[in-house]
Amino acid sequence: MILADIGNTRTHIYQNGRVTHLSHEEAIKLYRDKRVYYITVKEGLEESLKELKNWIDISDKIRLNGSYPTMGVDRKALCLSYSSGIFISAGTAITVDIVENSIYKGGFLLLGLREYLRGYANISPALKTDLNRDIDLNRLPKTTRDGISYGIIAPIKMVIEKHQDNKQIYISGGDGKFIASLFNNAIFDETLIFKGIIKKIVQHS
Repeated sequence: MILADIGNTRTHIYQNGRVTHLSHEEAIKLYRDKRVYYITVKEGLEESLKELKNWIDISDKIRLNGSYPTMGVDRKALCLSYSSGIFISAGTAITVDIVENSIYKGGFLLLGLREYLRGYANISPALKTDLNRDIDLNRLPKTTRDGISYGIIAPIKMVIEKHQDNKQIYISGGDGKFIASLFNNAIFDETLIFKGIIKKIVQHS
């Protein structure tokens, strides 16, 4: 079985237990003639997907108890991977959702790391920098780069910890491995969304 999670910037293909990250164009070209079950949050790609006769949209089958109508299908699938926990997707945006006993309790969205950096750069060229991922959060910064890095990383860590209690943290996404390193009990797994999708496919089969 080949599964696809079509995000805003890339298509993630799951096959034989492994995930491959491709541009939308690459994914369509490489898997055009394969049978692919997919979910999508990408607007403007509908016509291209309709032309793929072997691609099957299963987005409407991804249902999460307690979720709200406009919640992204990728977030729902992520939350379905386990029955309880904090579920984080760290990509273009950082989404944080809480599930208890298979019921969605709520969540929030933060900017992704690159979007934070882009925001600082838009304020002033002097604030254009990369992220210091090794920043010591126990010390006040004394450089612009460290000050920006601290201002991005510390609030993300603090707001997640506020809701953590004893919940297990599950993280996916391009920056997921780094975000996972900020917590003692976080599990990074890029297959989480697909675990949720597979659960629903099994239920409907």
